[in-house]
Amino acid sequence: MKAPGTSPYELWEYVLSQVQLSVSPANFNTWFQSSSIVKIEDNIVYIGVPSQFFREWYLKKFNSLLLKILRSVSYEYRNIEYVIVKDARKRPAREAKSDKPTIELPLNDFYVNKSDNLNPRYTFDSFVVGSFNELAYTAAQAAINRPGITYNPLFIYGDTGRGKTHLIQAIGNQFKKLYPNRKVFYLTSEKFAVDFTDSLQNGTANRFKDKYRQYDLLIMDDIQFLSKKDKSQEELFHLFNALYDNNKQIVFSSDRSPAAIPDIASRLRSRFLVGMTVDIGEPDLESRMTIIRKKAATNNIELDSRVIEYIATTVPGSIRELEGVVNSIVCQTQSKGIPPDLAEVRQSLRSLSKPTKTVSVKHVVSKIADFYGIDPDSVYEKTRRREVVRPRQIIMYILREDFNVSYPTIGTKLGGRDHTTVIHSCEKIKGDMAEDAELAKEIEDIRSLLV
Repeated sequence: MKAPGTSPYELWEYVLSQVQLSVSPANFNTWFQSSSIVKIEDNIVYIGVPSQFFREWYLKKFNSLLLKILRSVSYEYRNIEYVIVKDARKRPAREAKSDKPTIELPLNDFYVNKSDNLNPRYTFDSFVVGSFNELAYTAAQAAINRPGITYNPLFIYGDTGRGKTHLIQAIGNQFKKLYPNRKVFYLTSEKFAVDFTDSLQNGTANRFKDKYRQYDLLIMDDIQFLSKKDKSQEELFHLFNALYDNNKQIVFSSDRSPAAIPDIASRLRSRFLVGMTVDIGEPDLESRMTIIRKKAATNNIELDSRVIEYIATTVPGSIRELEGVVNSIVCQTQSKGIPPDLAEVRQSLRSLSKPTKTVSVKHVVSKIADFYGIDPDSVYEKTRRREVVRPRQIIMYILREDFNVSYPTIGTKLGGRDHTTVIHSCEKIKGDMAEDAELAKEIEDIRSLLV
């Protein structure tokens, strides 16, 4: 059964438009010109690649990016398989014959302006404002009305799927309307780092500098990915100064506050904090219902109020997941001619309504302290003894990763520590696990004790 969403050809064209925002032109031309989606079956997307070498490279370098893009279209795309197909790009899925009607998502959802990387569907008009993001929205409006003067830079942060990209791109699209003779550009920090590295290798560093200094508004998404990229950070520092000194507006986004991004040069971090820093929290139930209603209305679909409430209750937190669910419903509606009823929606969302694990912080502390042979009370103390610090960091990591306890709550429960300390601890354990197989085994043993 084909997964709901769009035709394979149209879906691959959208995937390519998003990949271009994250990789260099050279990498894009090398790795994506000879591939395509060959079929979608049982909610698995099969991507045809020309050789085993391509297949291994996709699995190693691009799989997580491609899966993220696919799931932004529909949460029902559950996996990717890579199959070797000779001349895959010469056999476009658009030409495939099928007894079933082809369903295509609106092209406006996929179109990206190649001159500035902005998607025109991300506007202030389509942005749902609620108590969770009202401050960020107000700050964005203020920055656009007096660019380069009020709130420069504007730094917006929040967990994945909270609508940051929509808001910062809305700033760009509104800027184009208000100031048609000025230049705007949107990109991710990863794309910036890749472009900079390529310019060094190709001997075009001066051209790179001139390109980015010409913009009147520069919007950089996911700034946290510059962590540990020292040379790219240094280049951004100089670019920042050049733009800032000429009253050019700068907008950043991140999944965490500037103070919580690890391995960022202090002088660059200080630049992030010069203007306005504002977070986007978790959308409340009423806001989630409004988002679902507005997204459906955009596609000329009116959903039953019980369906809207059920989706909003079942899919908390992530606006991206909400939109993925609505995209799926749009496709079902186009296929059947009528929107799905509550029973059908409940059935399709069953995978998302699994009961979440609950845990007592005290129980986790007790089990892990016992595992490492330390006194549980020492975990809550301010001590920096090595034999206590590592178990405490593991406790923080487990509470966050396995039980989704918020950073501030973990800090409060473990002796009143600041949430930035918790974030640092979680990141450290995550990094250490990647390099230390023994630590990874220890943590798996601990997890078995907490089941």
